[in-house]
Amino acid sequence: MSKQTQAPQAARQSGRRPSWLAIPLPKPVALVLRLGLAVVALWAAIPKLTDLAGAQRAVHAYRIFPEAIGNLIGIGLPLLELAVGLCLLAGLLTRYAAALFGLLMLAFVVGITSAWARGLNIDCGCFGGGGDLPAGQGARYGWEIARDIGLAGLALYLVLWPASTASLDKVLRLDPAPKGAL
Repeated sequence: MSKQTQAPQAARQSGRRPSWLAIPLPKPVALVLRLGLAVVALWAAIPKLTDLAGAQRAVHAYRIFPEAIGNLIGIGLPLLELAVGLCLLAGLLTRYAAALFGLLMLAFVVGITSAWARGLNIDCGCFGGGGDLPAGQGARYGWEIARDIGLAGLALYLVLWPASTASLDKVLRLDPAPKGAL
């Protein structure tokens, strides 16, 4: 076995991260990233919370869920976005909040892709509003999918390196796993 193949194998056996995962962001940069994702989550939650009927209408426009489940999602989703946004804002359980944020973004990508593939012409409702678009107005699915994939990627970075300045994780000693552990 060559030295090149032995090194990654030894890293896996020792529980260390592979070398390509060894460079975390500086903590102030991670703070900006964390706060940016918090703003996005809160920006998505607040308009929906102020218009729960509209949030439910947006979920129903995707034509994926039965009415009762769509109604629950229309109420639960903005509450979840609010909780994730507040956790990211405070730096509380950052790794888990970022993971949940990323999973939400991927779920939105699946929903938007499904609507696009089925020829629906809807507003995604990501930041309030939502529902069927008027005739002549086209959806912006490509942009919405790219945006959500990018946000999921940023969230993944915080999952891997959640440590940032000004966080409750540090104050409450909920710091991320020690260096070298995933």
